[in-house]
Amino acid sequence: MDRLLLLRTLMQKKHLKNYLEIGVFNGHIFFRIKSTFKLAVDPYFRFDTSRKIGKAVINPYNLFNQYFEKTSDDFFSQDAPKLFSGKKIDIALIDGMHEYNFVLRDIENTVRYMQDDAVIIIHDCNPQSREAAVSPEEWEARGGNDTWNGNVWKSIVHLRSLRSDLTSFVLDCDYGLGIVVKKKNQNPLGFSKTQIDSFSYEDLAANREKWLDLRPASFAYEFFGLDPVSSSR
Repeated sequence: MDRLLLLRTLMQKKHLKNYLEIGVFNGHIFFRIKSTFKLAVDPYFRFDTSRKIGKAVINPYNLFNQYFEKTSDDFFSQDAPKLFSGKKIDIALIDGMHEYNFVLRDIENTVRYMQDDAVIIIHDCNPQSREAAVSPEEWEARGGNDTWNGNVWKSIVHLRSLRSDLTSFVLDCDYGLGIVVKKKNQNPLGFSKTQIDSFSYEDLAANREKWLDLRPASFAYEFFGLDPVSSSR
């Protein structure tokens, strides 16, 4: 399972419609989503008007796209209150800056505008090496061309420790797909913000399954009450 399949499955089977994507990059995921309310947020889109037109021909739902070429912080402060005054987010993909505090702000801002049964999917929650989990400065210093997941994983540890109103866990696929829903946290961790800030990749590696509540990809079908056979069609 990858994030696109999970998004499509949840949107189809749970009838989730209003879609937000933070960290769109070249639109690889965004342009494939079918929704009449799609919001793209990224400080620098890697596509031009001609690509938008071409993608609308392939997928007519792209005619409804709304593009916000700005930081997610600016989007939530400048645009979100009006955009979400009449409708709320049903499903969101957060794949922006791979740094704990940035991701955490994106999650908490998104939660403010979510329906009660909405789902947030967070990419890059399960780095497999220290090299993939470095800071943006370290990654850029070595060329910025290889796999980089950053420390997104800390956002999951934070939610499980400090947000009792949210349930979160990670599916062990596609570099770790974090799932966040509005549901009481039944399996909390007990860390403070100061402790989480201090954790290293080596700490994650020693406690990966427990800290991330790491689950096989198939757990998504169980958690959301989906039929894996019909969902794969």
